[in-house]
Amino acid sequence: MTITRPRWTLLAVSLATFMTYLDNNIVNVAMPAIQRDLHLSTAGLEWVVSGYILVFASLLLAGGRLADVFGRRRVFLIGLGIFTIASLAAGLAGSVGILIASRAVQGLGAALVTPPTLAIISATFTDKRQRAAAVGIWTAVGALALAVGPLIGGVISQHVHWSWIFYINVPVGIATIVLAAWAIRESREDAIPKRVDLPGLLTSAAALFALTYALIEGHDLGWTSPAITASFAAATALGLAFVVIESRTTDPMVAVSLFRERVFAGGSIALIMWGFGLFGIYFFTSLYLQGVLGFSPTKAGAAFVPMALLMATGAILSERLSRTIGAHRVVGAAMLLMAVGIASVSLLGQDASFLDLMPSFAVIGIGGGLTVPLTSTVLESMPAGEAGVASGIFNASREVAGLLGITVVGAILTARQSSALHAGHNPADAFLTGYRTGLLVAAALVALGGVAAFVALRGARKMDAPDDLPESTVDLALAG
Repeated sequence: MTITRPRWTLLAVSLATFMTYLDNNIVNVAMPAIQRDLHLSTAGLEWVVSGYILVFASLLLAGGRLADVFGRRRVFLIGLGIFTIASLAAGLAGSVGILIASRAVQGLGAALVTPPTLAIISATFTDKRQRAAAVGIWTAVGALALAVGPLIGGVISQHVHWSWIFYINVPVGIATIVLAAWAIRESREDAIPKRVDLPGLLTSAAALFALTYALIEGHDLGWTSPAITASFAAATALGLAFVVIESRTTDPMVAVSLFRERVFAGGSIALIMWGFGLFGIYFFTSLYLQGVLGFSPTKAGAAFVPMALLMATGAILSERLSRTIGAHRVVGAAMLLMAVGIASVSLLGQDASFLDLMPSFAVIGIGGGLTVPLTSTVLESMPAGEAGVASGIFNASREVAGLLGITVVGAILTARQSSALHAGHNPADAFLTGYRTGLLVAAALVALGGVAAFVALRGARKMDAPDDLPESTVDLALAG
């Protein structure tokens, strides 16, 4: 079979998506090895992950706007170049400062790469059936990255060196740049004004940074210390300034009016709660598996694979279930199921085996996958002219949720762990005390997100499959 230019384009954006998604979770299992080599504190560990997510989430909306204004192919290639160079710098890092800075620059590259991908696919595949198949493949690639990330990170950190989790991006990045430069045709959105909402960009990024700093450093510096109090105050003031700026500017980065829509506002809350629980469980469970249960990095990474594969399976089934019983029922029940799975992990102790983990991980995976109709249902309920903005907000919300999941659960874990140590508990018991508390908080928030999804999506119109499309993009991909 001849590989046509559009298929090469799909391969290029899929490779880029795989790299950026992989970087969201490949680092987690390597955390203990990085901590040992660079002598990191828990706060330092969180910044290695949060530095990437912070910049990524802060600039996602700006990345999409830049791509529409200056050209999707151009911004995509620039982002890939930045991401590849930053990956090399992260691998070479010999100190925590350089590593965190490199991770932040990786986040900048990912924020330029990710938003144009779906727009490039839409511009390349003009036939509705082909576009649906391409989007299905693109989605599957993201799920694959989620599945193999912890395993790859574990194998590399155990048998090679943690730096290679970053080095592997370099040859893949270079190959993707060459392929994308040849295969992708330039496209842009000519209807939008040729300007970027710089005040909105700066205030939103600064607000997120101030909030994250306060959450990560609050325990070490003291929650009532001047630095932390000032950071929370700055985050609040900058957040309010962002809302005021976006409501008054003629070309806002975020349309504040969208949040007056019940379906969109409730769906955004549900998505944030989903990300909060999922990212929190990934990051701190990696520490639990290796630090408490004594798993090797490879074994710890392998433990996450069934969860991710079941998440992909749930995603495939979710569209058909949503059409049958309604998106509000599917998503609401799925998030409650996910909350039960997260809470059940807290019942495990220091003697849990690999198999003991699987029931809880399976429930989390299936529940997480069945929440896929949340995004499509909310976007379908938006006016056609606002669907792109809504999509950008949803992408940013998911990343911010991951950031908050890591920082908030980390703050709870650290505080409870410290109290347990002062009470005379051994380090493993103290960690478990904090870990279990963090899990229960995350589970409660995910459950609340399920309620929000049920209420918000109940008034949305039911998902209907177009007449000229098969039951799912998976069916189409298999058929063609």
